[in-house]
Amino acid sequence: MSHSADEPAAGGGLLPRLGALRAALDEVDLPLELPGADAVRAEARALAGQLDDYVLPRLRSIEAPLLVVVGGSTGAGKSTLLNSLVRARVSASGVLRPTTRAPVLAHAPADAAWFTGPRVLPGLPRETGQPGSPGSPGSLALVASPAVPAGLALLDAPDIDSVVSANRELAAQLLAAADLWVFVTTAARYADAVPWSLLREASGRSAAVAVVLDRVPPEAQQEVAEHLAAMLRDEGLGDAPLFVIAEGGVHDGLLDEDAVAPVRGWLHELAGDAAARAAVVRRTLHGALAAYPERVGRLATGLAAQAAAGEALQAAAAEPYAAATDRVDAALEDGSLLRGEVLARWQEIVGTGELLRHLESRLGRVRDRVVAAVRGRPAPGEELTVALESGVEALVLAEADRAAEQAVAAWRAQPGGAQLLEAAGPGLGHASAQLRPAAQRTVREWQGGLLELVREEGAGRKATARVLSYGVNGAGLVVMVAVFASTGGLTGGELLVASGTSVVGQKLLEALLGDEAVRRLAAKARADLRSRLDSLLEGERERFTALVPEGLGERGATVAERLRGEAAAVARELRSAR
Repeated sequence: MSHSADEPAAGGGLLPRLGALRAALDEVDLPLELPGADAVRAEARALAGQLDDYVLPRLRSIEAPLLVVVGGSTGAGKSTLLNSLVRARVSASGVLRPTTRAPVLAHAPADAAWFTGPRVLPGLPRETGQPGSPGSPGSLALVASPAVPAGLALLDAPDIDSVVSANRELAAQLLAAADLWVFVTTAARYADAVPWSLLREASGRSAAVAVVLDRVPPEAQQEVAEHLAAMLRDEGLGDAPLFVIAEGGVHDGLLDEDAVAPVRGWLHELAGDAAARAAVVRRTLHGALAAYPERVGRLATGLAAQAAAGEALQAAAAEPYAAATDRVDAALEDGSLLRGEVLARWQEIVGTGELLRHLESRLGRVRDRVVAAVRGRPAPGEELTVALESGVEALVLAEADRAAEQAVAAWRAQPGGAQLLEAAGPGLGHASAQLRPAAQRTVREWQGGLLELVREEGAGRKATARVLSYGVNGAGLVVMVAVFASTGGLTGGELLVASGTSVVGQKLLEALLGDEAVRRLAAKARADLRSRLDSLLEGERERFTALVPEGLGERGATVAERLRGEAAAVARELRSAR
């Protein structure tokens, strides 16, 4: 059954599988700059490009003309060879490099419909014009030539080793879209490394290749040809046709007719033999598809590396903040916050009887304010509250700074971490500017919540009237200090503060709410403060963890599974088609 240019050939179950694979490639995301990530990204682009430019269009139009891409190194004479084959200067050639900017596709006039649409290289806009007219960069210049036989198209690619990266990338894209690659090299450069890396890749996927050895001195023709043939055999390309063109014989930009006759004859014979053309297409298609499981495996490995790096970065940020949280928690229990200014204010309250006055009468609060107004300074209870607030604030800020410095150092040592730090700017190495006011607000809110705990503890009990009459603020001071005292110091109804420097006796505790009630209140208040401060440090940690793309591991695993599944399905379809 024949197919027109507009009628796609049946692809069986292969086309749906390849379509699903192509869709999965769009989900590949490698945001972290890891060793080898660029290569994996390039592989993903190359695989998607080959599916778009060649495999899917070719499967849909299996009887389209054979696309022959003429490629090779800088100055090898690719454009001259193409011009000589069609006996017209359809592609610009010259001594200036790089010469080929817009690829030129020469086709038979009757085959124009195959190439004006998006059947092949759909991403390149089409231009049509007179032979030799320069095409726009990034376009595909279509030239109809009666010298090109029906069933065959010749495409002149940029240099594979061009100094312009866009030319190199385009050359690789065009070679991946070829049914047949005619590799052009010279006697002086046939052993260069860059073209051989591409030839090895072509050999690895069983692509159809022919080689043209150009500019060979007549006296060295046999020796050079035999050496190149041996190299081709060593690389698994022993069946690739090899054509030798002697040095000289160029007139008006074209090689002598006799010099290119063997190449032209072979191509015309191929164009006239439908079975031979189909065999070339099948070989190249099968070679490309057979390589997909291995290529997809590289993508899956790259995705797994991204996931592992993301997890490592999360852990590297979490560890110093977890340690900071532990140190803050320890400071809430070991009495260290009751030193310095806090201890002085507490001793002042206890030693001068201020606390008893707080507890003995609600009038004490009024009296304290009046005295403070006359003396020009806050009441001792207020000073103690401010001192505790400042102590907690300083503790949190110091630990947040320390954790930030450690997290930055850890990220610099982790793959992908330096990239994220650079994008975030220099502020990550210290506590955030928002932490200080947030810590102040947190401690004040906690102090307010502590007073509510005191009220709740007294509510509905015999102690209610006593608590209200003695003053919640005074009770709150006792419990507040108890929160920061050593847990081992609260025994037998006594509250030991700051290494035994001040003791509030059992009668004072019982006069308020009772020994056990104070214990319970102190434990609740300590847990509440710990939770609030932990949340502050968690917010600081999230400055780092938010930089790691969300769902990197889970999303990558899902995409990798899809890719592997579709590649395996393609392999099964290939086996069943044999």
